[in-house]
Amino acid sequence: MMKTSNAKAISKPKKTSEAGKAVKSRKVTTSKSGPSEEEIREKAKEIYHLRIERGEDGTTVDDWLKAEELLRG
Repeated sequence: MMKTSNAKAISKPKKTSEAGKAVKSRKVTTSKSGPSEEEIREKAKEIYHLRIERGEDGTTVDDWLKAEELLRG
């Protein structure tokens, strides 16, 4: 007679937001060849706020590309 295990596999709990909904993890890459995604995001926010204060036209994509250009040189 063959024995079978009744043990259940234990899985890691899913990450949840403050609202209790499951959220996907974002992988932030860091490399010595350039700025991380988080650094670009923060710079793009800064550029966005300055652009709005000046009343200039543009898009968030423009802000992101300008941030990448400035940080990567």
